[in-house]
Amino acid sequence: MKKTRAPKLSSLRDPLPTAAMPPARVARPVRVAGAPRPVRAEKNSTDNVDEQRVYHLTHISNLAAILRDGCLFASAALTTRPAVDISAPATRESRRDALVAGTERSVAEYVPFFLSPNATVWESIRADAADSRLALDAHGSEAFDFVMLVSTVKKINDGLVATTMTDASTTDDETPLVPSLVAVTNGDAAGSLTRFGATAATAERMLQTLRAEADGAMILEAELLVPDAVPMELVTLIGVCNDNVRETVRGILKSSAFKPKVAVYPPWFHSSADPQ
Repeated sequence: MKKTRAPKLSSLRDPLPTAAMPPARVARPVRVAGAPRPVRAEKNSTDNVDEQRVYHLTHISNLAAILRDGCLFASAALTTRPAVDISAPATRESRRDALVAGTERSVAEYVPFFLSPNATVWESIRADAADSRLALDAHGSEAFDFVMLVSTVKKINDGLVATTMTDASTTDDETPLVPSLVAVTNGDAAGSLTRFGATAATAERMLQTLRAEADGAMILEAELLVPDAVPMELVTLIGVCNDNVRETVRGILKSSAFKPKVAVYPPWFHSSADPQ
């Protein structure tokens, strides 16, 4: 009979071989009839709403004046009406009367942004459809007469914080300045049934809800509202319909200190009813 040699150890630190042991079974908890089921911990949301794009629609005839001002002003802050105003007089009045929930400020004191380039109001203009919120002269304009001023939620929030810090450093008043906050709605901001997220937490939750909606219908009505004014340096992109409009916009930008990217995005300017 041959003797079986013990396995050689390559070093003193090597463990001695042992027989493989079957894994021990973990006993499952016994569920008593009628007892409530255990609640599983909810996963934290990974939706990064900071990167949500926001869109401000304006007629190309208004662009030069906006650049001269250096800001997109809220309707209530305007001393003169835009060259082409897409809002009907009744719309402007209802937005002056409507208050942003949780504040004492009217909707007209905020600069409105869409949360989609296919927002319902913009679709009414693209399709030349009747919409009581729109002025008649807006229906007389073609879609390529408009431009989209684009930013992101993060860019705007960071801009508001920076403005607050600048204001705090230039004032002798010791009263702490409260940072201005954006508000997010789930519909027309002047609508009686519209809900607002007007704090940092509720605005973020509202954005997450809108982005997670299965059919995406509510986000087409939603708005992001920025108090008072939006400096043009927070606009990172100007979307246009075609190359001719892009050259026109670049010509307007030449005499301006602001140099956002100007890009052609035809789908933004075509009605959903147009043949693809």
